[in-house]
Amino acid sequence: MKRPVPMRTRLAAKGIGENLAAWRKLHSLTVQQMADKADVSRATISRLEKGDPSIAFHTVLNVCNALGITDAVLTATDPYETDFGRAQADRSLPQRVRN
Repeated sequence: MKRPVPMRTRLAAKGIGENLAAWRKLHSLTVQQMADKADVSRATISRLEKGDPSIAFHTVLNVCNALGITDAVLTATDPYETDFGRAQADRSLPQRVRN
């Protein structure tokens, strides 16, 4: 039995899909050209851009690679790029190293 997708996840998928569509348009790419670059079908790109949360993660990354935004995605998910992540790292790392 399939579990329902939480509303927050559906909204995030919709927003990410809209953002990827905007990136595609900024690059003046058609849906078919994007599909060719990401090595997926045109229908998959359409589903992704409409916010289908069941799209495979590697497909999203292929699209990001084709658009040249993979580094921005990596940075956005890097915990050390946040105050919380840096604070937690400072707490978990040893304060003094002995020889």
